[in-house]
Amino acid sequence: MRKKIVAGNWKMNLNLQEGLALANELKAALAADKPNCDVVICTPFIHLAKVADVVAGTVIGLGAENCADKEKGAFTGEVSAAQVKSTGAQYVILGHSERRAYYGETAEILKEKVNLALANGLKVIFCIGEVLEEREAGKQNEVVGSQLADSLFDLTEEQLANIILAYEPVWAIGTGKTATAEQAEDMHAFIRGVIAGRFGEAAAESISILYGGSCKPSNAKEIFSKPDVDGGLIGGAALKCADFKGIIDAWK
Repeated sequence: MRKKIVAGNWKMNLNLQEGLALANELKAALAADKPNCDVVICTPFIHLAKVADVVAGTVIGLGAENCADKEKGAFTGEVSAAQVKSTGAQYVILGHSERRAYYGETAEILKEKVNLALANGLKVIFCIGEVLEEREAGKQNEVVGSQLADSLFDLTEEQLANIILAYEPVWAIGTGKTATAEQAEDMHAFIRGVIAGRFGEAAAESISILYGGSCKPSNAKEIFSKPDVDGGLIGGAALKCADFKGIIDAWK
């Protein structure tokens, strides 16, 4: 059985005190009403160590939003996979469309990040997805297939077991547009097929693929009902406990 997962990506929001308050609120809400899926919150680096203390021993997993493509050294302002792991985090988001677009992260850089994250015992939430121009040109499968091949195809099956994929139609992030449940399912099925072609059917059937485009409490149930959608990577709706829990409850 594939894991059902709802992961929150806080992005560059919430100061430390606000982040701790949200983590505590979520901890209380999920203690009172146990989720029917894995729950992960991915926070800015400054929150990690303190939020780790809040969620220790609970159903909530903790992740970072990024890590460096270098092991250690004179890289001012960077945070290594080993440093992320040392905070108590278990996950890291890599390849988010914002990192690719704003910070020039290439497939080669992401390959390095993935290898370092896995070597340090982190599970990777690896993001893939096309922009509007690519979708309108009918190139979405070509783009997403290349993103998978160029950064993940050198992994072993054992390494792949620690990868979670997140499909984010970039044209549906923060725009108010949402891919239909059918569009999400079509792409998720395609992604599973790409994984099957490289790693085999068993690996494809066991990998979780999350949907990451403007998922809200109002549409989560419909999206999650699709056979190849295993949960969501949630942005804005992860910043309010009630909204995030509303999406988590879509699995009930």
